[in-house]
Amino acid sequence: MIKAVLFDLDGTLIDTNKLIAESFKYTFKIHHNEEKSDKEVSVFFGQPLEESFKVYGEELCNDMIKTYREYNEKIHDTMCMEFEGTTETLKTLKSMGIKTAIVTSKRKVLAERGMKINGIIEYFDAIITPEDTNEHKPKPGPVIKACEILGVKPEEALMVGDSHFDLMSGKSAGAKICGVNYTALPIELLKDCEPDYFIDSIKDIITIVDK
Repeated sequence: MIKAVLFDLDGTLIDTNKLIAESFKYTFKIHHNEEKSDKEVSVFFGQPLEESFKVYGEELCNDMIKTYREYNEKIHDTMCMEFEGTTETLKTLKSMGIKTAIVTSKRKVLAERGMKINGIIEYFDAIITPEDTNEHKPKPGPVIKACEILGVKPEEALMVGDSHFDLMSGKSAGAKICGVNYTALPIELLKDCEPDYFIDSIKDIITIVDK
C-alpha cells in the first residue's frame, strides 16, 4: 500500500527543462567556449551541480557552479511553469490522505521559489533539498530522509522522477519507483532502472495510488 508519494521537482512537477538546459549551455560557453546542445547537457539533469562539474577540478568546479547559479537565478522566474495537471493531482492526493514530499537536487531557496510561483508549496508535508542530507541522489539518503519525516517506511512510498538519478535513489532506499515518459533525458536511462511504473501525465499518479 502506498502511503506517501515523493516527487522530484524540476522536470517532474514543474517544467524547467529549458531553464536548466540554458543554464548549463551558458556555463560551458563561458568557461570552455563550447556550444553544447540540449541533448548533451541533459545528462546532467537531476544531480547536484558539484557532481556535474567535479571532473574539472575543485577550483574550476566552484567557478562553474557560481556562473550556473547566477545565470539560472536571473532567468528562473520566466522559465518555471507547472506541468498540466500538477495542482489537480496534488489536491487529489491530499484529499486521499496521501502524504507528499519533494525530493530535489535543487537548492532550497530556488526550490521553494519555484513552488511558490506555481502555488503548490502548500500541498507538501516535507521538502528535501541538498542542504538536508549528506548523501545526494542517486544515493538513498534523500529518500530515506523524506520517509523519516513523513513517518512512513520506504516500501510504503513511491518516488516519482524524470531522471535515472531520482529512480536510483528511490530504488536503493527500498521505495517503489515511477518514471515519467515526458522526461527530457534519454528514456533508456530511466528504463535501465526498471521502474515499477511509467506515466505519461502526472495525473496518472492518482490511478497508481488508488490501486
